Formats: sequence, structure tokens, C-alpha cells
Amino acid sequence: MAAFVTPILDRLPDNGGLGARSDGARLLGKVMPFRYIGSVVLGAVWAALAWGGVGRDSSSRPPPCSSSASSYRSPCFVPVNSRVAQWTHGSVPADRKQQLGRWDRFHFVRVGVIVTAFVLLVIGKG
Repeated sequence: MAAFVTPILDRLPDNGGLGARSDGARLLGKVMPFRYIGSVVLGAVWAALAWGGVGRDSSSRPPPCSSSASSYRSPCFVPVNSRVAQWTHGSVPADRKQQLGRWDRFHFVRVGVIVTAFVLLVIGKG
């Protein structure tokens, strides 16, 4: 979604996309910690179930790393996201495009890791 929405927001006149990015950063800053913690807990539960399944057919055991792959998070996201959440039209730094570009690049790498983990999961189950 970011591959389509972000360029549209960036092309809005008079920094029109700034409000959307700032609002999104504030909202996701509140929601994402619960998602990440939930993913790690799910991964731990799934690993425990797989571990306890010794002796069962190995093809029926869930791969313990599959849900944890979705919780991959670069430590570079949080500082940039926190700064963006505080931006207003009157407090935008001059290097905002570089900061947003950095966040976007890290986001695309994160999505690539998640997609790769999913593909490997599908191939491994096949």
C-alpha cells in the first residue's frame, strides 16, 4: 500500500501529505507496539506447540519462525516515526524529504523480509 499511497501524498500541493503522514505516525505509534508484542507471543506459543509435537508427523507441525517474521522491526523506524508524529505545518524540518525517504526505504526492506519469509513458508510446506 505504501508503494501507492506515499507517492500520492508526497505530490499533494503545499505539503498536503504532511498532515496525513503525521496523523498516521501518531496512530501507528500507539497501535503497533501491541501488534508486535502479539506477533512475538504468537510466535512463542506456536514454537511451544511445535516443540511439544515431537513424535508427530513433522509436516503437520507449525513452523515456529513464521509468525515471528511478521514482527521484524528495524530500530531505525521508531526515531523517525516519533519525529514525524510531532511535525506540523509550522514545524517541518528542512530535511523532511530525506527523513521520510529513509523511513520509506527501511519500510520496503521490512516488507521484503516479510514477503520472503512467507514465500519460504509456502515453499517449505509444499
